[in-house]
Amino acid sequence: MRKAEVVRKTKETDISVKINLDGSGISNINTKIGFFDHMLTALSKHSGIDMDITCNGDINVDCHHSVEDTAIVIGDALNKALGNKEGINRYASFTMAMDDALVLCAIDLSGRFYYESDCYFDTPKCGDFECETTDEFFKSLAENAKMNLHFMVLRGKNSHHIIEAMFKALAKCLKDAVSINPNIKGSLSTKGVI
Repeated sequence: MRKAEVVRKTKETDISVKINLDGSGISNINTKIGFFDHMLTALSKHSGIDMDITCNGDINVDCHHSVEDTAIVIGDALNKALGNKEGINRYASFTMAMDDALVLCAIDLSGRFYYESDCYFDTPKCGDFECETTDEFFKSLAENAKMNLHFMVLRGKNSHHIIEAMFKALAKCLKDAVSINPNIKGSLSTKGVI
């Protein structure tokens, strides 16, 4: 089973993440930021990756540290659970419709970090979640998972719908990219390793 558990404690946050890449999308999420919990639950459900995430952070300041640090730990756990990445599809792309929002996501589990997004939000918050931390989450996730992650927001007005489409599009990409393909022998790379 491709599983990982990562714990990270700082003066700002105390985070525990357990994931199972070969799960069925079962999650237990508690970051004390309602909208963020909703997004992480969607990430788990639509990727088929079981996730157990607990974050105790300085949300009395704002949600930034909790969101960014949770992304660091999830990314680290994903990278560890993937191991040598032998047999995985590696690449994936998906275009997600969410009411008025239309978001394209593409990933490469390349072992190298790159992040690009054109997301922009007219509203400052969704519940207690500061919309500008969306970009910080995905950047930190990509950096610590050692993957290329690209988003294009093709359409959308409602910040909730755009952010949810981003999380769900990434989930669908992860589902495909981490899947074991019996036709791939070793690593899907001309280098022989990913």
